[in-house]
Amino acid sequence: MRAGLHYSGVDLSGESVRLARGKGLDVSVASGRNLPFPDGSFSAGWTMSTLLHVPNSRIHDVVSELVRVCAPGAPIAVGLWSGNDEEVLNPEDLEEPRRFFSRRSDDAVRRIFGRHGEVAHFETWPEGTGAESGPGRGQWTQHYQFLVLRTPEPN
Repeated sequence: MRAGLHYSGVDLSGESVRLARGKGLDVSVASGRNLPFPDGSFSAGWTMSTLLHVPNSRIHDVVSELVRVCAPGAPIAVGLWSGNDEEVLNPEDLEEPRRFFSRRSDDAVRRIFGRHGEVAHFETWPEGTGAESGPGRGQWTQHYQFLVLRTPEPN
């Protein structure tokens, strides 16, 4: 926002939306499967460390919605924590309900997003240590995945 970009966000949590609005952000309570925006509303999209909480049975619904609300040819930046193609509840969570993770291999991520456009960029980097480590806090074998999906151009 400080750079002059318009930002519109969504979150399932009303409390998270209330806190974000308190900081002046444009945020709505909504599901990634039903985004409250018209087709082609955005020149770019961004989602970091959120789609790993979407089960494989619903991931195509969410990616389709991201593509729908972005203009043709728009980049969508995506970040995820990797895994061995497994869906798990975080065994380290002390409170119920424990957080759900769909931990996908690099091949699975490329395949999933490739169904919705062109994976124009894909890279990974190792998990950090300490405060910057991801879910599992060093207990899982993982790395961070970053890709840029280009939405399809009209025919």
